[in-house]
Amino acid sequence: MTNRVCELLEIDHPIIQGGMSWVSDASLAAAVSNGGGLGIIGAGAMPPEILREEIARTRELTDRPFGVNMIMINPEFGEQLEVVMKARPAVVTLGAVQSTTVIPDIREKGIKVLPVIAAVAMARRAEQHGADAIIAEGCEAGGHIGETTTMVLTPLISRAVDIPVLSAGGIVDGATMVAAFALGAEGVQMGTRFVCATECTVHEAVKEKFIKAGDRATVVTARAIGYPVRSIKNKLAVNYVELEKDYLLGKRSREEIERYGLGKLREAMREGNVRDGSMMAGQDVALVDRIQPAAEIISEIVAEAEDEAGKLLSRLTLRR
Repeated sequence: MTNRVCELLEIDHPIIQGGMSWVSDASLAAAVSNGGGLGIIGAGAMPPEILREEIARTRELTDRPFGVNMIMINPEFGEQLEVVMKARPAVVTLGAVQSTTVIPDIREKGIKVLPVIAAVAMARRAEQHGADAIIAEGCEAGGHIGETTTMVLTPLISRAVDIPVLSAGGIVDGATMVAAFALGAEGVQMGTRFVCATECTVHEAVKEKFIKAGDRATVVTARAIGYPVRSIKNKLAVNYVELEKDYLLGKRSREEIERYGLGKLREAMREGNVRDGSMMAGQDVALVDRIQPAAEIISEIVAEAEDEAGKLLSRLTLRR
């Protein structure tokens, strides 16, 4: 498989791994890159010195391009950016994009910039400021989400910009990858599927939860305070929803709601507290059924996509 995304990112297959906080470290990022995709270190709230070490460790594990995902609302974003500008990974993906004016500064260092976008207007601004490609993330995705589905957002953004668009949210296998391409994408970003990669270092209890998840496994919380997050439904999520109801009734403050979620992602992903921790996951977690090496995930998806594309043509053949 080759197209503008493969050529831009110098990868074999147009598949990039989502930059997941407390999930995608050097081990997973290198494995995805070695498998022909683009691995991403999830900087999240990672202290700058740890981010520096993770970038160095990734370079020890792969000689292929890889990237770093940074969340722009992180208070330490500026310090993380200094680390990235000096280390110069091949790619930076930007989450929670509030401004696109930082894009030219990053590109001046020879780093390609792919913002994760949930609205057409922001995609256009990102293109104007020099973004190399857009990751259009629908609300099926895990973690912080927008309001528009992948099915609608992907064609909207694909038609609004001239640079390549990658689709994210609900992409888990060859069939969903082909669907994304049919909607105008030239690549896909996957997070949830790679949580169950062999090389992913999250707690095994989390992987077990992902594999057993059904079609109603996820819930969106924090919508009331303007930061909707999709995660696996557990005691934490249920309690969070109840706190939000109190907030809307004026019985709780915004600060109380925000404090309740502090440290919960790490508590689940690293410590294995699947009852009271936060397990961010997309709706497509219901389609993840096994743990396998990252390279195998990529090769399997590519083979499935080729097969599904052939089937699609046969379904579209009209009788005369």
